[in-house]
Amino acid sequence: MSHTRICSHPFAAQFAVVMLMVGCATNVFVVTAAADADISQIQASAKHGNVREQIALADAYFSGHGVKQDLKMAAFWYEKAAGRGDPIAQNEIGYLYQVGLGVRADETRAVHWFQLAAAGGFLDAKVNLGVAYMWGAGVPKDPNAAVQLIREAAEKGSDVGATYLGDIYYFGVGVTKDEAAAKPWYERGAKLHNRLAAFRLGGMILAQKDHPQDMKRAVTLYREAASGGFVPAMHALGLLLVNHPELNATNTDEPISLLSRSADAGTWRSSIVLGVLSRDGKMVPQDDRSAYFHFQVAIRQGGDTARDLLNKDLNLLSAKLDAHQRHAIDQEVDAWMQKHHVNLEVIYSNGDHLSPFSGFGLSPAPGNAHAAALVPINPS
Repeated sequence: MSHTRICSHPFAAQFAVVMLMVGCATNVFVVTAAADADISQIQASAKHGNVREQIALADAYFSGHGVKQDLKMAAFWYEKAAGRGDPIAQNEIGYLYQVGLGVRADETRAVHWFQLAAAGGFLDAKVNLGVAYMWGAGVPKDPNAAVQLIREAAEKGSDVGATYLGDIYYFGVGVTKDEAAAKPWYERGAKLHNRLAAFRLGGMILAQKDHPQDMKRAVTLYREAASGGFVPAMHALGLLLVNHPELNATNTDEPISLLSRSADAGTWRSSIVLGVLSRDGKMVPQDDRSAYFHFQVAIRQGGDTARDLLNKDLNLLSAKLDAHQRHAIDQEVDAWMQKHHVNLEVIYSNGDHLSPFSGFGLSPAPGNAHAAALVPINPS
């Protein structure tokens, strides 16, 4: 009898994230939305030239907090504040021009704003400028200049810069691939509480073959990334704790909770693991109906790739369930997918540095490999 196996590949499955985080010219986006402020007061102050309120109003339009979401209005107010010399606003409008959100895409204009923001001392703008040079987006392609700019930002304390530099060396983007050179940059990023750096470093530790794996440290790093809302870390940590329950003697519910959150965010591999656990009665009661449900969700999320993996399992489960049961489960899957149809990479929550956007997440923007859309998270 052939069954789907639970397996983990910490880096192989994440190359698409690298392309989003490093391969695009600009995805460093910082918001400073004012929490619980009177939107009418913000609008009045913004119209009178208050830069801080212009940025807060732009944030509100970008997220749809207090006003109807309107990317064109968000871009308008970011550009107003940028024109008054605010480096954060300059970085924001540069990002929007780079990816074409709320404005017509214009890579040259994006670079202009990044240059101004970087000159004003905003380190993440220097990272964005460096990545633009890496890919020749609005400037001549120049990997050497890219690495120099990103290194400068990292050395001055940019967690994003340190993480990008780690990715550059780990994946050999514009430089010779050098995993040893990547690790200290991930270490620096993780110390600065960058969720992606913590995730990358945890994966490196688990992948090391020249000495015993420090799984406890990997768990700590994955847990930090997951608590920061990074969905791939939720899946990786949940799977690690399923395969190594001895690493988590104090909270036996954590693996299921992590995998459920990851599945809710659109990770089909997490849905498969939940199905396998229900099928085998591991960590949860054995339940063919629940296994069938999770496997069907995985197919909805992962398409043909998930279907190919689950074909034999579904045939076996289908033989145990009658037509009425299968139909009822299919209806449950339909209802579940209506609430969880968005694929998320990051989930923002209270306590996050973007906590004004709690209840929102980042999702790859359809048709634009360089953009991440801020979307509301449906209740589960």
